[in-house]
Amino acid sequence: MRILVTGGAGFIGSALVRFLHESTEHEIINVDKLTYAGNLSSIDSVAGSQRYTFEQVDICDRAALHALFKKHQPEIVMHLAAESHVDRSIDGPGQFIQTNIIGTYNLLEESRELYGTLSDAQKSKFRFHHISTDEVFGDLKGTTDLFTETTPYSPSSPYSASKASSDHLVRAWRRTFGLPVVITNCSNNYGPFHFPEKLIPLMILNALDGKPLPVYGDGQQIRDWLFVEDHARALYLVATQGEVGETYNIGGHNEKTNLEVVETICALLDELKPSQHGNVKHYKELIQFVQDRPGHDLRYAIDASKIERELGWKPLETFETGLRKTVQWYLSNEQWWRAILDGSYRLERLGGAE
Repeated sequence: MRILVTGGAGFIGSALVRFLHESTEHEIINVDKLTYAGNLSSIDSVAGSQRYTFEQVDICDRAALHALFKKHQPEIVMHLAAESHVDRSIDGPGQFIQTNIIGTYNLLEESRELYGTLSDAQKSKFRFHHISTDEVFGDLKGTTDLFTETTPYSPSSPYSASKASSDHLVRAWRRTFGLPVVITNCSNNYGPFHFPEKLIPLMILNALDGKPLPVYGDGQQIRDWLFVEDHARALYLVATQGEVGETYNIGGHNEKTNLEVVETICALLDELKPSQHGNVKHYKELIQFVQDRPGHDLRYAIDASKIERELGWKPLETFETGLRKTVQWYLSNEQWWRAILDGSYRLERLGGAE
């Protein structure tokens, strides 16, 4: 089976590509524009495989996308390509509209055109799997509720609004054109190969460099954390066994405040690589509370019982085991993240736009 993965050089996409290569016999077509967050070194382990092809294509380039679909004729499309950082969407929302909405539209149209040429037997196997986020649901502030697959959408940031828009497009192409789609909405991912603008790798690398650990507001914002390799397993299950037209929430059952996350990272680093930075005896001394992000949601939490009940998936990693693996990976793979820091990103906080 030919599986086309968009955004396969990104964080979640590369984990999915590695999983598909290691755990299945499928042919993998990785489509990535290679923006700042795309990194082919994250998939070095599969680069020489005869079952793997990389295509540098922008999903906003309709002509290039058309040629790609005609060349490869995928049987499953797994769409992960997206601008994904909330802070960047505050500083510059336009690219999020283009990639997350227009790019998704282009993929839907190319998939619809391809689907129309298939035999009935081929149509029965074809899937368009759209990978989305729990941020489309908005804020659970002041409640003990969980996001379910039927929670109303209430996005807060330009990023989450663009993802909500793309979710609606996917459902419309199912309802109007009969395209066989599935959607997943996941909680916060973490793990190896994570671009260091996101909370966990940013804190690890800042701490190792003796820099301040900036925590928004009072640090009491709550997120559910999902180890990226657990997520990759779930995505494959949904793409191959999920029911057409259905949505599945994917979460790690690990609700933590941002401050808890940062303090846990500090404790792990105290154990695994004690501070060598002058007067800093414990890494938590580097924590600094900074002005909160505009429109910052207080709490996200996923109810992942549907995917467990219907497809038998549950996370293998707890937050404690997954975070330890993550910290150890960054300590052991300095060459990977040093190559990123030599480029344009300098471990700064983004998203200060008014």
